Amino acid sequence: MAEYKISGEYIQLIQLLKVLSWVENGGQAQAAVTAGLVTCNGQVDYRKRLKVRPGDVVEFEGKQVRLT
Repeated sequence: MAEYKISGEYIQLIQLLKVLSWVENGGQAQAAVTAGLVTCNGQVDYRKRLKVRPGDVVEFEGKQVRLT
C-alpha cells in the first residue's frame, strides 16, 4: 500500500484522486465518486468534498493509499 503525506489537516477526496494521478481531471474524479467507485476506510462514500485525513485509507480501481 502506498502512502501520501498531506500538508494540512485534510484533503478533499476529489483533490486526492487528482494529486495521485488516479484520474485526469476533476470531472473524472467527481464521476468516480458519484458512481461509488471510491472507498474510504473500506466504505463507499458518495461525497465529492469528503475530507480525508491522516490515517484514512482510500481505494480506487485496485489502488490503495494511506494518508499520513
